[in-house]
Amino acid sequence: MTLSTQFLTMLSMIGMGSLFGAMFDTYQRFLNRPKQKAWIVFINDILFWVIQALIIFYTLFMVNSGELRFYIFIALLCGFAAYQALLKGIYLRILEAGIHTIISIYKFITKMVQLLIYKPIVGLIQLLLMIILTLGRGLITLVKFVYKVLLFILKIIMFPLHKFILLFWKLLPKSLKKTVEKLYNKTAGFFKGLRNYINKWLDKWKRKKE
Repeated sequence: MTLSTQFLTMLSMIGMGSLFGAMFDTYQRFLNRPKQKAWIVFINDILFWVIQALIIFYTLFMVNSGELRFYIFIALLCGFAAYQALLKGIYLRILEAGIHTIISIYKFITKMVQLLIYKPIVGLIQLLLMIILTLGRGLITLVKFVYKVLLFILKIIMFPLHKFILLFWKLLPKSLKKTVEKLYNKTAGFFKGLRNYINKWLDKWKRKKE
């Protein structure tokens, strides 16, 4: 391995050590250990260390084809120590500012969506429902009024018609009355027999279905 490759490897590992420190603080910030269950913390820790190891090994593979040297671990420790001493405070302030900025943007977008989309749609739906209910009540009231008017008109028309029919019936000869009564009784008997036949047929059909 040439001297330039070794120098590039040292710089890369120092950078990876600092990046590891930043990733570790970010991981700690979002994990919220006291509120998580032990098995969740255990799984997350394993995944974090595996991912960090893969990232470091991939970087090492890109720099010197994955050759391990003792000074690589020293460079990682130096990078991590440099981060802890010089960059940790700055990074944590930037991280918190970024988190608060994202939360503020999210709240702003949520409020805008509620004001411009959600509330107008809900208000429009409520208005349409009120209009439909008002029209429905008005239509029901109109139908009731028309029904009462028609019923009143029918009563006015039927009263003299009923009197006229009674008077006409009294003026008919007795023989004609008897003929009409017989015809009425036969017709009523026919419809009664037809109804009984239909009821019997329906009863048989229900029994077969059961």
